[in-house]
Amino acid sequence: MIRTVLYTIFTLFFGIPIALFGQEEVDSLKVIDNRYLEDQFYIGVGYNILFDGPDAVDQRNLSYNLQAGFIKDIPLNRQRNFGIGLGLGYGINSYYSNMVASQAANEISYDIIDDVDFNRSKLATHTIEVPFEIRLRTSTPSEYRFWRIYAGAKVGYVFSGRSKLVTNSGNDSFSNDDIQKFQYGLMLSFGFNTWNIRAYYGLNPLLKDEASLAGESIDLKVLRIGLVFYIL
Repeated sequence: MIRTVLYTIFTLFFGIPIALFGQEEVDSLKVIDNRYLEDQFYIGVGYNILFDGPDAVDQRNLSYNLQAGFIKDIPLNRQRNFGIGLGLGYGINSYYSNMVASQAANEISYDIIDDVDFNRSKLATHTIEVPFEIRLRTSTPSEYRFWRIYAGAKVGYVFSGRSKLVTNSGNDSFSNDDIQKFQYGLMLSFGFNTWNIRAYYGLNPLLKDEASLAGESIDLKVLRIGLVFYIL
């Protein structure tokens, strides 16, 4: 009887902790994955800055960017902290300014407006994007908070581009064929853990060469600065 009681006490005080320690060890082995992939889904917000255009063009309101997508992470070394990424995404951009586009007889013209009846003028695009990144990071198989710096380029296809004018008396909107269908530029992302800054520098103009303001080529380009959040 005494032997049975001593055996039970020994099992409770020593057997359970050993079993729990063994289980924790097994669980930790399950978590560590030496073939891990990082940052394959992303969402981001940003502010669009227009530059290189005519002096008369001034930005108004908040010219915003929204983006989301998937990037295939392809590590190139054994530590998996250096590699490349190739992806597919979707971007929404709005550009507000004092430049108004109008359409008549299938021709688009541009003017500067400062009328008191004027509320806002916008160029809006919806874009399918293909980003390519060279990736450097301080991640390990068991560390989920790390520094990263990703540099690369992005090509976008604008499948929907519109101009919209809003005044006190109403609004006018039409599909603007002057917006470049293919847009491309350089990008850079850097940060730690959740918070990452992303910058995009457009290499070609937002509008086609034939778009002009008072006989001057509009030639607007885009600098985009914002935050990107990586998931998985």
